[in-house]
Amino acid sequence: MAAPVAAAPGPAKRPHKNPGGPMSRRSVTGTRRTVALLFLLPALVLLGALIVYPIGYSVVRSFFDSAGHSFVGFDNYQTLFTRSDTKTAINNNIFWVVLAPTVATALGLIFAVLTERIRWGTAFKLIVFMPMAISMLAAGIIFRLVYDQDPAKGAANAVTTSVHDLFAPSSAFPQAHPRPNAGIAGPAGGPFLTKEPVRVGRPVLLPLVGVAADKMPDSAKPARRPAATPGEVTGTLWQDFTLGKGAGAVNKVDPSELGYSGMRVEAVKGGKVVASTKAAADGTFTLPAAADGARLRLPTSNFREPFNGVEWLGDKKFFTIHLGGFDLYLNIVTTSIMVAYVWMWAGFAMVLIGAGLAGMPRELLEAARVDGANEWQVFRRVTVPLLAPVLAVVLVTLMINVLKIFDLIFITAPGSTQDDANVLALQLYRSAFNEGNEGLASAIAVLLLLLVIPVMWFNMRRLRRETRR
Repeated sequence: MAAPVAAAPGPAKRPHKNPGGPMSRRSVTGTRRTVALLFLLPALVLLGALIVYPIGYSVVRSFFDSAGHSFVGFDNYQTLFTRSDTKTAINNNIFWVVLAPTVATALGLIFAVLTERIRWGTAFKLIVFMPMAISMLAAGIIFRLVYDQDPAKGAANAVTTSVHDLFAPSSAFPQAHPRPNAGIAGPAGGPFLTKEPVRVGRPVLLPLVGVAADKMPDSAKPARRPAATPGEVTGTLWQDFTLGKGAGAVNKVDPSELGYSGMRVEAVKGGKVVASTKAAADGTFTLPAAADGARLRLPTSNFREPFNGVEWLGDKKFFTIHLGGFDLYLNIVTTSIMVAYVWMWAGFAMVLIGAGLAGMPRELLEAARVDGANEWQVFRRVTVPLLAPVLAVVLVTLMINVLKIFDLIFITAPGSTQDDANVLALQLYRSAFNEGNEGLASAIAVLLLLLVIPVMWFNMRRLRRETRR
């Protein structure tokens, strides 16, 4: 039996490197880690210089005084939550974060859904989105003019006064009042009441002053003495004043004096109005016999000040919520500026939500309609749940945006009410540059960072969840 032949020794095998072991120096794409780090180095340097270092410096600086020499611990943070202007800024920021993004997102959703059902939807979207092309500075200037107190300048008050005067017209004689010792008296602004009862057949003279000659209504004519009429109470209401020293006589109707055209006269007896009328163009008026023995009254409506619109940029508060030692309140200037913000950003929300609608499976909507759901039910139970991820993106984006709102408030709010419209970003600017208190400004910056981190964390978590799907 032949002996087995030993196999010739082959070439020695080289040890196989474990791709995932410590000897591997390549990434998944085959790039060496050192090369990747070299390419990332410029970006990392910029990231550290522009983001990491400022954040770290702000945190450290917030523990020092305004000059940066003395360590004060948490004093700046205590000041942040106790000083009146910073408390106002925190109060307003709460309403900004809650209301402005919610309203803008809701309007964007409504616009996106409705524009799918109209032929000129593209043109409507263009109009709504157009304010996004305007800077905050320009929008602030625009709405500063829109909210101007003068109805001749401000569009908001021009509309408001027109609607108001349509239902409650103002008086043509807001400054009128009786002459002293004229037999009629009352508080400033009316009502004015005759001191003695009137009688039929005895004319009554009611001299008034206080209206400038150029402010008299165009319908007013030269005053005329009342004629005695049996069975009626007659009288004259007129402007008892004539230009020129010594011109005209007191409590006497002169030819150059004008009547109070359209002024209302009431006869009051026993606390009740028994008769009423309006003066003619020459100031004369006539009341029936029922007015005999009554006292004449010129009601307050004759002297109502003209409505000059709403002080949109004023400090009037809508409501206040008491929470222990802290009061939450919403004022009109903050609300007005929020309207300007929503005007700008509703188009942004509409475009993103519209993109979400475009990718929505239409068969689900049709199936819901086939099952008998009306349009409101389809919107509430199908459209909104399917758009929830998009709505979350829009809402979170706008919340981050309003936390740093600054220029719109700085431009829109006038100096008299800028303190009432104050927010954290504006207070940071004022503390750092107006007061020179960099310690407090750094504390505000840290607070803003802490407020943004939860929102960003929620957004990143949602994005990772979407990626896993």
